[in-house]
Amino acid sequence: MVYFPHTDDERTAMLAAIGCPSIGDLFSDVPKGYRFPALSLPEPLSELELEREMQRLAFGNRTVSDSDCFLGAGAYNHFVPSIVGDVLRRSEFYTSYTPYQPEVSQGMLQAMYEYQSMICRLTGMEVSNASHYDGATSLAEAVFLALNVGGPKRNQIVVFPGLNPQYVQVLNTYLRGRDEAITTDTIASDIGEKTAAVVVQSPNFFGQFETLDGLAETVHAVGALLIVIGDPIAMGLFKPPGDFGADVVVADGQPLGSHLSFGGPHLGIFTTRRTLVRKIAGRLVGETVDTEGSRGYVLTLATREQHIRRAKATSNICTNAALTALAAAVYLAALGKHGLRSVAELCYRKSHYAAARIEEVAGLQINPQAKDAVFFKEFVVDLRQPANGVCRQLTDQFGLVCGYDLGLVDPAHANHLLVAVTEMNKRESIDRLADALKQVTR
Repeated sequence: MVYFPHTDDERTAMLAAIGCPSIGDLFSDVPKGYRFPALSLPEPLSELELEREMQRLAFGNRTVSDSDCFLGAGAYNHFVPSIVGDVLRRSEFYTSYTPYQPEVSQGMLQAMYEYQSMICRLTGMEVSNASHYDGATSLAEAVFLALNVGGPKRNQIVVFPGLNPQYVQVLNTYLRGRDEAITTDTIASDIGEKTAAVVVQSPNFFGQFETLDGLAETVHAVGALLIVIGDPIAMGLFKPPGDFGADVVVADGQPLGSHLSFGGPHLGIFTTRRTLVRKIAGRLVGETVDTEGSRGYVLTLATREQHIRRAKATSNICTNAALTALAAAVYLAALGKHGLRSVAELCYRKSHYAAARIEEVAGLQINPQAKDAVFFKEFVVDLRQPANGVCRQLTDQFGLVCGYDLGLVDPAHANHLLVAVTEMNKRESIDRLADALKQVTR
């Protein structure tokens, strides 16, 4: 049955209040020919028929559950323990939003406090906020922080090569209409007295680690800040960016307990030094005691325009990724430091096995752009022919979600394929990829 929430008398009263004789008058600005267009729709279906039709359509999609997936480039197919979904589906968490009366939401505040604590330990930093939208927006907010700290005379952002091109696009969008300039393909001499921040991604877009030793000292010598974009899984195995002297560490937290989900939602990790805490965007949850001495949680800092005067806000971020931050907290708590290290080791070892097999079986060059650089879970394969055609063959003939065509971001890399390998890829599927590449590239 159809349910109408308002009675005829109520609708008449509402129309009278706004001075409209009928509901049709609300649409008077829409030309008559477009108000009720003829729609060629099929006959209605029963619920059973509709469910079968939706299943038929769904089976036309290729998913990571029924395919061998080697696609990364910013979103990764990692295992998500069932406990993550069980906690997220609890009604007190699943329907939660920004706590405008935060102290009432003790459960959510504690969850965010635990998230912040674990993210600080993971990144080697002192302060973490309670999340942003994704890694790209976290980077943009980090750059704004550096510009605010540097003042009007520092209007240059130096970006090292290898930064995710989508992050660069978001950063350009944030800075559009401002006087700041972004310098890419940088060398050390580009860093000077006008530099507000130096941005480096490690592992970079190609999966390779950048040399961070001594970089912080170089950046700090000219009064700038060092912003490092990291991989949260890699931090479970390798030295975290905070130990290299980074001032701000950001990352995309999707690998920590979030499924691919057709591209979202993601999680923006944002951490910094304690000295910069008053400059961070977003919210910060703290722990305290109440008048009876019991432990409690409070919204310690919220430098967003909905909480304070717009002129003093550090950001126009209007919400946060609370649910995916909770997923990351549950994921990290469930795995622990040893479990996270095991996941990172699997990614590292399996990706190196895959690179070696592809080089041996298919005879293809690995990481031609930086042959000797250490890589984590992604690497570049030189196919010697356009990657888009190879990807189609691998999908159509072998059912493989093969990787990312680097020609999409740079025509100079049209023959290069970015391959991602996680703990989800079995040895058999890796061998199958190598054999398939041998057949389609010979």
